[in-house]
Amino acid sequence: MKRAKREEKFIRTRLGRVIRDISRKIQGNDALKDIFAGDLLKAFTAQHQQRHSKEKIYSWHAPETECIGKGKAHKPYEFGCKVSVTTNVNSAPGGHFVLHIGALHLNPFDGHTLAPILKSFTEQTGVTPERIYVDKGYQGHDYEHKYRVFKSGQKRGVKGTIKKELKRRSVVEPIIGHLKSDHALGRNFLKGIDGDKINALLAGIGYNFRLLLRWLRFFVPKIWQWLSALLSKNSDCVFHAVTIA
Repeated sequence: MKRAKREEKFIRTRLGRVIRDISRKIQGNDALKDIFAGDLLKAFTAQHQQRHSKEKIYSWHAPETECIGKGKAHKPYEFGCKVSVTTNVNSAPGGHFVLHIGALHLNPFDGHTLAPILKSFTEQTGVTPERIYVDKGYQGHDYEHKYRVFKSGQKRGVKGTIKKELKRRSVVEPIIGHLKSDHALGRNFLKGIDGDKINALLAGIGYNFRLLLRWLRFFVPKIWQWLSALLSKNSDCVFHAVTIA
């Protein structure tokens, strides 16, 4: 720890020298001041940030990056932004689709995000959810219909259909895993806050398209049988089938 603190102090000293050197060289030049204003602000924030500072710079090229505490032994922290994913608890004919997805910045408390997420979901789909199943991180949420929300591990008021559906709350976890690994949600290459929102939205769209293509694949044999029967009746017509790999 002593060696780490010594090296950190050394880096802060060098950074302070660079800041002061650039400030002296651009003094009196308004054009250069406008160019270096953003970089100098980020450098000054990085130089003076401490462990409990509210504003920190974790990435120079993506200053909107946030540190999210996961509370897991193998992954105590993640760097990026929170993303909310909503899916249907009971499987549709095509599977579990991503009904709503959105990036959440400034590292908000999960319970405070429930009301705006459900409002956005209702505006986009025109459907008001009858029951909402969430994990324990939403304890203390501010949703107005609190009796429609059921948390993982809840015992009071949980029976019958609600009890069965609450056991299926974890169905969203593999969906999040597929979004991260297969649809570029784990690593965003788009810049800025708008880039995070666009990346999350496109990841959800790509996941839904993959489900639709997999579902439509079961109808191909039936369509081919129908075409074969149609061709057998119209023997005078000649068709050429072309396969594209």
